[in-house]
Amino acid sequence: MEGVEHRMVFVNGINMHVAEKGHGPVVLLLHGFPELWYSWRHQIISLADHGYRAVAPDLRGYGDTDAPPSFEDYTAFHIVGDLVALIESLGQDQVFVVGHDWGAMMAWYLCLIRPDIVKAMVSLSVPYFRRNPSMKFVEGFRVFCGDDYYICRFQEPGEMEEEFAQVDTPKLMTKFLTIREPDLLMLPKNTWMAGMPKVSVTLPTWLTEEDINYYASKFEKKGFTGGLNYYRAVDLNWELIAAWTNAKVQVPAKFITGDLDLVYHMPGMKDYIHSPEGLKKDVPLLEEIVIMEDVAHFINQEKGDEISKHIYNFIKKF
Repeated sequence: MEGVEHRMVFVNGINMHVAEKGHGPVVLLLHGFPELWYSWRHQIISLADHGYRAVAPDLRGYGDTDAPPSFEDYTAFHIVGDLVALIESLGQDQVFVVGHDWGAMMAWYLCLIRPDIVKAMVSLSVPYFRRNPSMKFVEGFRVFCGDDYYICRFQEPGEMEEEFAQVDTPKLMTKFLTIREPDLLMLPKNTWMAGMPKVSVTLPTWLTEEDINYYASKFEKKGFTGGLNYYRAVDLNWELIAAWTNAKVQVPAKFITGDLDLVYHMPGMKDYIHSPEGLKKDVPLLEEIVIMEDVAHFINQEKGDEISKHIYNFIKKF
């Protein structure tokens, strides 16, 4: 990570840690759960080499950025507010945005609420979610996936934190980052940890002990509450974005996912992504959908070079 600069920026009432490299048009890189700015290590170097200024923050609740304790401080409005303030602090009127997992969801919200400041966006793993006015998000997941589904299990403040605390943090991070089963991620209460590896796991070629230890060091210090609070705020988001029901995302976009991604295998997700009446209808300026074979959820790390090329080949057109 030679040449990557780190600094703190005061945005929207919180202190945010930002890693950046390069000069030129800004590309804002937004990570997901349970990740950090570090998830973009490959893209930061590649984008800087191609003449862009790559900016990767630790989002609210993560790493060296402030982590308000209440989930009510993690709504889409809060996160979008953080991003708008960050963009202004960079002296930019418009930026490119790339998001993965929760970072992708917040990138979609940014494009929905403030399309004027986004030149184009690339979404990894998580497509835009159309709001169902008759059913809140968590209720929908309970109906279609069950109470043990991970999003449902993450809802109760403090509960998953206690379970996570029973596991060695590096082992927990390894478990999360190497998930390749595209089935519904179920976490039965007090029993799911029995599936934790009893012996050391052979890491994939794209993930090193150094990577695992960096993540673990930050989550051991910060804890997981900030990241879990994004899940706990999903129904608040459902209420807050009511005014945007059936609104279109009017920003040029590209969507990339792996065929082993657990989000891609959520009930109804494939049909929504590929149907002309689904994602393409909600994002009229969607230019491309890419499904990468034999690739799981943490796509920007597993396929660092390929994802960097996808991002560059898309944004260079604007």
